[in-house]
Amino acid sequence: MDWKLELVAVPVTDVDRAKTFYAEKVGFNADHDFRVSDEIRFVQLTPPGSACSIALGTGISDAQPGSVQGLQMVVSDIRAAHSELAERGVEVSDVQEFPWGLFVFFSDPDGNRWAVQQVPARA
Repeated sequence: MDWKLELVAVPVTDVDRAKTFYAEKVGFNADHDFRVSDEIRFVQLTPPGSACSIALGTGISDAQPGSVQGLQMVVSDIRAAHSELAERGVEVSDVQEFPWGLFVFFSDPDGNRWAVQQVPARA
């Protein structure tokens, strides 16, 4: 049986601001934005090419905004990813090199932190 990660909740203070950040600055696809009730709003965004999405909203998580740390995406070209993020207005770190790959880091407006890794060639 396959077990596939489908959705990760990212707690934010302002759903509209976060949706704009992830869709317009980071470049995620805005898949869904539904107000289920007065207490629940569900927004789903997906990185291009990813099978896993993030969920923002109200009434979907009790976690503190900014408490998600270490979310990670992988890309084939870290320098192109860095350029794309910087050109879109994301405050992104310089490319950093570790024995396990090249990385850049950024945070959303609430402080949820992301890593982007260029995976090294596998032997």
